[in-house]
Amino acid sequence: MSQPQLPTRVLAGVIVPDTPLITKAIALARKYLDDQGYKHIMRSWLIGQASFNNTPTSQRSTIDEEVFAVSTILHDLGWSKSPDVTSKDKQFEVDGANAARAFLLSETNTAEWDKHRIQLVWDSIAFHTSSIAPFKEAEVATCSAAIVTELVGVQVATQLFGDNVTVTQQEFDTIASEFPREGLKGYIRDMLCGLCREKPASSYNTFVGQYGDRFVEGFSSKGNQMADLFEATVTE
Repeated sequence: MSQPQLPTRVLAGVIVPDTPLITKAIALARKYLDDQGYKHIMRSWLIGQASFNNTPTSQRSTIDEEVFAVSTILHDLGWSKSPDVTSKDKQFEVDGANAARAFLLSETNTAEWDKHRIQLVWDSIAFHTSSIAPFKEAEVATCSAAIVTELVGVQVATQLFGDNVTVTQQEFDTIASEFPREGLKGYIRDMLCGLCREKPASSYNTFVGQYGDRFVEGFSSKGNQMADLFEATVTE
């Protein structure tokens, strides 16, 4: 199904959709994320949008770029320290997905944002760290690919995601000059280790728990993973 044309603007050299809802999503992310988190989500959105811009028109016309924008901009609300958008027991991806859904239910109407579009946003955020994402809808798959590309760079991401990554190195560098990357690796480590300390049970069966096992004293996923549960409790 062909998607409607959206108004656009240029940000960090990338032509991006420009709707009131996207503007509100950016404001929400800015409200709840610190500077590093905010720059990360903006780079992720711009990288993904640049990839869309570099795809054939016939393929791009089927993609809901507003869904993608909202998903990518709000994907890390679960990193916030505010109880307004986070929980004490859920994985950060689920917190972010729930917060984004609440935002959409508050800011949109069912005529424009039906259950399917809202579910696409929820899935994009909830699955953005999952190996399942590449096999879902284009909006979900590209959200995950854009976020990973933002973290590991164009060359590695292309090896991982193939044709899902079409952003150029020049575009990547221009985006980084507008939203600088300095300190990103340490920031990511500190954020994920903090999640392991604050709500360890939500981390054991995720990649976040790998950070806990490596860097957080007293944290151990051993004995707390799904395999441990099944081995201890599955009956015959």
